[in-house]
Amino acid sequence: MNIRQTGGVAQQSQYARTQSIGGVALPNFSGNEHLTKSKPAMSEERYREAIVEQAKKDFAAGKFQYGSEEFKSLEKSFTSVVSPDRKGIITNGLKAIYKNAKPAPDPVNLLELLLGDGSVKYSKSGKDLTYAEFYDSEGNMVATYSQGQWQSFDTPAENARKVEMASIYNKAWGDEKRAANKPPAESPAAGSFDVIA
Repeated sequence: MNIRQTGGVAQQSQYARTQSIGGVALPNFSGNEHLTKSKPAMSEERYREAIVEQAKKDFAAGKFQYGSEEFKSLEKSFTSVVSPDRKGIITNGLKAIYKNAKPAPDPVNLLELLLGDGSVKYSKSGKDLTYAEFYDSEGNMVATYSQGQWQSFDTPAENARKVEMASIYNKAWGDEKRAANKPPAESPAAGSFDVIA
């Protein structure tokens, strides 16, 4: 199951076919649901041009934002530049959880482990991980794990980047819509002339 909120605040996935640590499958970072830090694929100016081009293509195809796979892919590339290293935080967190042999005293209480790139709060029932929260070094909760499902949460920097992209895209898409709805300019018919009295 994959769930994505259109606001881009939380993405959830279950049964990701990925590597696992301690029997817990990692989120699928190659899809569009869970972002992790990446290098820019292009310059900021080229990103802006690509966003405008995508808006024009989507308008022509009758698509808008998340109705377009290309939009989602471009948003991932544009936003992941400011994303935390979710993959590293989650991987290091799970390794630390399973390295820590302390049994959780009560499933309601969360144990906290500090990592070099963040922290993880978790509870286990026996050896099974029942719940975990993963935080970046800024204290932002970036992911949770519960009942076999992963949910990612956008950081303020990711939210700002998505708003920036939506603003550029929406303006370009709106410009295309206005141009398509604009009546053609009237031109004088051949051989016509104005009569002046």
